[in-house]
Formats: sequence, structure tokens, C-alpha cells
Amino acid sequence: MDRIVYDRMAAHDSTHWWYRARRDILADYLTREGNLPDDARILEIGCGTGHNLPMLARFGSVDAIEIDPAARDIASLRLGRDVSAAPLPILPGVERGAYDLIAVLDVVEHIEDDVAALQAMATCLKPGGKILITVPAHQWLWSAHDVVNHHHRRYSKGTLIAAIRMAGLEPRKLGYFNSLLFPLAAAARLAGRMTGRDDSDDSPPPKPVNSLFEAIFRLERHLVGRVPMTPGVSIITLASPRT
Repeated sequence: MDRIVYDRMAAHDSTHWWYRARRDILADYLTREGNLPDDARILEIGCGTGHNLPMLARFGSVDAIEIDPAARDIASLRLGRDVSAAPLPILPGVERGAYDLIAVLDVVEHIEDDVAALQAMATCLKPGGKILITVPAHQWLWSAHDVVNHHHRRYSKGTLIAAIRMAGLEPRKLGYFNSLLFPLAAAARLAGRMTGRDDSDDSPPPKPVNSLFEAIFRLERHLVGRVPMTPGVSIITLASPRT
């Protein structure tokens, strides 16, 4: 990702509506669907500034990986110990057969060989382990945001399922989220494309709007994984090795 993306993440990950509501959605999804042991070992790959680590720590002991040095330093402070820098798709030095849950939250789209990355993650799972995956949806939504984030692709349900299965995994509870605000997001992307004002700036909107978006997005914590969601900005799933 461009340096500015990490800088914005560090500045806004505790206040931006998307980060705040998404953490709650993911926590509820894991509570309902994760079926994790009380002493779960968890690895977040591509943790950025570590803003998800306290949420994941509610489910067990957390390790983390981040390849950007500045973001890694912030994440290490939040974790209370060093975050490693093992890159995908190889994950050199990461303990194999060690984790009950691996979280890759808007990460797989950054990896050119997504299948190899998923295969490497699978080797790090304990028997019965799972990979929590979120990715951006709909290639037609491609914008300057994807460019500055160094995305290789946005996914459809079909292309994500295909990559997961090619890696020897099986997706479960796969569906859209960030659906309630999807019409607004789609309209903004299309308007930016038509007017030539496609903007990569993802700083928070004014406080009243930020609070409104957060409240709307957070409503999905009661829905994701329970009911089929209408098309959304993102896709979520839990993937496990096929037996």
C-alpha cells in the first residue's frame, strides 16, 4: 500500500465509522460462527496498525504479522510484544500447525498469487482450524482507492470461492457485508468515475455523518452470517481445510 494509506489508518482507525463498526461486526460473527476453544491461538496476517488486535484478543492469544515497518511499530505497541514481518505468500518462519484461527481482513486482494497465500495459511492451522477472510467485492467498483491500496483485484462470490477451493479449503458462511450502505458507496464510485473526480481519500466525513454511517453499518452485526445479505462492498467467510 502507498505510505499515505498507512498514515491515514494510524490517524483514523479509532474514529472512522468503517473501522469501528467493522470490528463489532467481526466480533459478533466470530462469536456466533467461530466455535473457537477458550485457549485459542490466533494469528492476524496483515494487521496494519493493529486496530483489530484487541478485538481478536477477546477470543484467545493473538500473534500478528505486518510487513510495513511504521505500521508494525504501532501494532507492536498495541499488542504489547513484537509483531513479525513474514510476507505472504510464503510466511517464512511462521509456526506450522499452530493456530486455531488465522484472520486476513482485507489482505488477500493485495497478494498476486492468492491461492498460494491461502495454501500457506492452511499449513499454519491446527486440525479444525479456520481462516477468517474479508475482501472487497465487485470488480466494477474498482477506483483510486484500490490503486493506492495496491489491490490486485476485487472479488465476486464466485472468484473468492474458486480461490479458496483451489487452495484446498472449503468456505463456510460466505456472504456480503457492508450492504446497508452499498447503494451510497456504489453511487459515489460511479459518480466519481463519470465526473473524473475519483478520489482515494478515505478520511472520516464530518462527525454527524461519521456517526450516522457507523450506526447504520453497525446494524449488520445482527445480520451477517445469520441471513443472506444483499450485495455489499465486502465479502466475508470462514474457510477450513477440506477433510
